[in-house]
Formats: sequence, C-alpha cells, structure tokens
Amino acid sequence: MTADSTARPLGNVGSVGTLFGRRGAFQAIAAGGLIAGTLDLTQAFILFGRRVPLAIAAGLLGSSAFQGGPVTYALGILLHFFIATSVAAIYYGASRKLRFLVEHPLVCGLFYGMAVESVMNLIVLPLSALHARGPYELKDLLLGYVVHMIVIGLPIAYSIRRFAK
Repeated sequence: MTADSTARPLGNVGSVGTLFGRRGAFQAIAAGGLIAGTLDLTQAFILFGRRVPLAIAAGLLGSSAFQGGPVTYALGILLHFFIATSVAAIYYGASRKLRFLVEHPLVCGLFYGMAVESVMNLIVLPLSALHARGPYELKDLLLGYVVHMIVIGLPIAYSIRRFAK
C-alpha cells in the first residue's frame, strides 16, 4: 500500500471540522465572509447611508421593507453576511480544484470581486423582490467593480490562502 492510498482520519462525527472537511475550511470561509461582509457593509453605509440593511431586506421582502423596523433592519444585516459567507464558500470550493486561486490571491481576488459584482447586478438584483435592473451609468458600474474587487475579492482570496491548507 502506498502513502497515497492510505485513508485519512475524518475526525469526530458531527464536529464542525467534519462538516467542512477540516477546521481550516471553516476558518477560511468564516474569516473571508466576516471581513468581506464588514468591509462591504461599511463602504455601503459611507456611500449610501444607514438605511442600506433595509434595502438588502427589500430584496427578499419587497419595497415594504423600507418601512420596516429593527427586525427588518437586522434581517438585512443577516442576509448581507449570509451572502458574503456564501461567496467566500464558493471561492473556497473552487480553490480546492483550481489551486491557482490560492497561489495567486491578488489577481484572482481582484477578478473574483468583479465576478461577484457582475453576478449581483445581472442575476441576483433582477431576480430579487425589487427587480432592480439597469440601465446603469458607467461611473456607477466602474465604482461597483472597484469597490467589490477591494472589499470582497481580496479579503476572501487572502482569507482562503491564509486559513485553508
């Protein structure tokens, strides 16, 4: 029997480590989602004001969310971090097969941020309860790409590189 064919221990059944294959995966995804989500929410507050979580909740609930209270506001924050963590999990999953995502986090993170922005604008927002669609102004598109390259793509790529072994 060769070293490649020996079985690796799976850890304790039911542990977080087995849920994600190993502890590093959980740390990578959690760190990437938390950092990217925090940076993105912070920049959104700066650019668009403190009602941003209501707009996020409106993607699920419709325009009535803009009249919502603290529960709707909390829902918007929860949804935002769910999306950020999901985006980090997708990058992690891809990085298991495409090792260059871990080896070149600067370039890959920048492109991933652009991809996330594109998916949000072209798929998620049009399918949301708000049915948000263009036309978009060029300056807004460019700002969205630059912001998401920096606050989403890079933190996720570097978190995956740092924690996922």
